[in-house]
Amino acid sequence: MSEAVLPCVEIEPRKRADAAVVWLHGLGADGHDFEPVVPELRLPASMAVRFVFPHAPAIPVSLNYGMVMPAWYDIAGPDLRRTKHDEPGVRKSAARVEALIARERERGVAADRIVLAGFSQGGAIAIHTALRHRERLAGLVALSTYLVLEDALDAERSAANRALPILQCHGTLDPMVPEDRGRACRDKLVSLGYAVDWHTWPMEHQVCGEEIALIGAFLRERLA
Repeated sequence: MSEAVLPCVEIEPRKRADAAVVWLHGLGADGHDFEPVVPELRLPASMAVRFVFPHAPAIPVSLNYGMVMPAWYDIAGPDLRRTKHDEPGVRKSAARVEALIARERERGVAADRIVLAGFSQGGAIAIHTALRHRERLAGLVALSTYLVLEDALDAERSAANRALPILQCHGTLDPMVPEDRGRACRDKLVSLGYAVDWHTWPMEHQVCGEEIALIGAFLRERLA
């Protein structure tokens, strides 16, 4: 059975969309989290880009004592390298993102006009899904994030997206997802042949103005 489409915040362009950005929020947030960023990207009115911000389902999160909150998968502990990832949860969320991509295809947006983006836990799902997607995508934006199911990536990655443009950004003062986790993600992707455009800023677990400007430039390059 195909996955039901998640509820989303959607921002439509002035004319019929011919491109889309599917942007996943972090743990405990929702689809409204990055909605205010869209005007700050300063995309020209001539670009017909639909922004899709899905809401993750609310589930118990072990790291937070079983508290129910929006999450893309369960997190058992704070050590993102040594804690075993919730593989069923990761794969279920990836299937939900695939359903969102399929809906964009049904709405007339070509796969190579779709960018996946995500912050923190949402970034982990964006990376996981984009590198395994069977059609070429336009790009991947990975913000303050890390790899999940890393050991399966080489066997599962799609030939169609081995040259996928990847923008990866991280804060050097991040206490939630330490910079070394972002660098480990970058290094793994580079070792597999991906071209990663890596940037850091002296910030915590957040985004900054310079980063937003860089994302806007990436989207203009990939979707203009």
